[in-house]
Amino acid sequence: MQELAGKNALVTGGSRGIGAAIARALSEKGANVAITYERSADSAAQLVQAIEGKGRKAVAIQADSADPAAIQRSVDEAVRALGGLDILVNNAAIARYNNIADFTVEDLDALLAVNVRGPVLTSKAAIPHLKEGGRIITIGSAGADRIVGAPGTVYYMTKGALQAFNRGLARELGARDITVNLVQPGSTNTDSNPETGESADYQRSLTPLGRFNQPEDVAAAVAFLATPAARQITGTILTVDGGALS
Repeated sequence: MQELAGKNALVTGGSRGIGAAIARALSEKGANVAITYERSADSAAQLVQAIEGKGRKAVAIQADSADPAAIQRSVDEAVRALGGLDILVNNAAIARYNNIADFTVEDLDALLAVNVRGPVLTSKAAIPHLKEGGRIITIGSAGADRIVGAPGTVYYMTKGALQAFNRGLARELGARDITVNLVQPGSTNTDSNPETGESADYQRSLTPLGRFNQPEDVAAAVAFLATPAARQITGTILTVDGGALS
């Protein structure tokens, strides 16, 4: 079904993994899609070609999600290329792991810049372009609710911050009929956390379903929240984790 026909979406960090799956899922529902990427130019170009092959507009924009100027530029370029903006997916993120005693200021600043400041500034840049029925969907982590492994404390702290941002922004934009929601993936089969990795069996053991997410599982949740069927859902956290938090 083409529930998003005529809609324009921006997916940050959209060249690979979960972000690329989200971009594809939105395009399959009829949306034109812009993605940002930092270094994966070849992957971004291939994704744009695939989306265009379905008859949608698509554009890849190089942007560092730690750079406020690049964030503003990427939103402006997406709006120009697509002819407007209806859906923002804040997906770009980085991960740094270490015990607090050994955590560097540089890693702390990097995590806060990309994982917290990035979604805030991207949303700030996008809001003036969003009309009634607009969507802001942010990708967090189930680890915000259940921290597994002490070295992830600071990373998961940044994902916890997105919960408060999600609730507050939903209140702020509700009067304009713009919904704001947070999707929290659990263990997902990506390059950075493959389902064949060293700790994969342990991660599977935490879930009743006994398996990793595939990126498409997370993308399906995001795509649903972007459709008119989800018009009454806002300020909500949708966790896609195979039941690990159950």
